[in-house]
Amino acid sequence: ERQRATVYPPQADVFAALARTAFGDTRVVILGQDPYHGPGQAHGLSFSVPHGIAIPPSLRNIYAELHDDLAIAPPLHGCLTQWADRGVLLLNTVLTVRAHEPASHRGEGWESFTDRIIELLSARVDSVVFVLWGNHARSKAALIDDVCNTIIESPHPSPLAARRGFFGSRPFSRVNAALTGAGGPPIDWSLV
Repeated sequence: ERQRATVYPPQADVFAALARTAFGDTRVVILGQDPYHGPGQAHGLSFSVPHGIAIPPSLRNIYAELHDDLAIAPPLHGCLTQWADRGVLLLNTVLTVRAHEPASHRGEGWESFTDRIIELLSARVDSVVFVLWGNHARSKAALIDDVCNTIIESPHPSPLAARRGFFGSRPFSRVNAALTGAGGPPIDWSLV
């Protein structure tokens, strides 16, 4: 595919979410659909963009909800690596995309791989909080043991859907309540 089309993220970043947040360190999964499809945006973490890249609209809405939920001021960048380093697996269900063609690699095999990751995390002894934003992510709820884990669902943070229930859903405080309820520490959601 890379020989005939521009594919994002760069090859070195395809598995960045898994490299950044180890299986045993994962406490929260924020599930995305596929990488951003514009130049320089995708770097292997769902909803995140590298420093120096304009903050995409969905992430702006995530930051707005973070502020409303926990009074955390939005950063001036869109890089979520600090969350990943704190145990938040920022996983897309499809790990690559053709430039300017959203969902272009859907149904090409990535879902088998990422579905298995979700199933294995769900089966861990230590519970995990799964954050499912939008119908695509919500369709993965069937893979998750909701007796042992927590599932937090809402509409997608995109500008088209955010006002239909993403805003006001308080996902960050709900994640932290689930983590502390299970005897663990909360996530520090601040971004420097």
